Amino acid sequence: MQKHLGFLKIASIIVKVVAWLSLFLGALGGISIISGLVPNNPRWFGLIILSVYIFSFFFLYLVAKLADLVAQIISEIELKK
Repeated sequence: MQKHLGFLKIASIIVKVVAWLSLFLGALGGISIISGLVPNNPRWFGLIILSVYIFSFFFLYLVAKLADLVAQIISEIELKK
């Protein structure tokens, strides 16, 4: 189990970084569409993009937190042995 602990910690960090990048780029794209900087796209489409990327952020962040929780549980089990 100890060999999986390092993978879970690294995977959690990577997924958190991807989640924050997704939120940043989605917000940037959504706000640029809402403000009219992107031609040939309706402004309401920016709201859809924002909501999709906010959902993906929360989903990815939840997955990363679950990986942190599993890593913590594994380390607690290893301490009690």
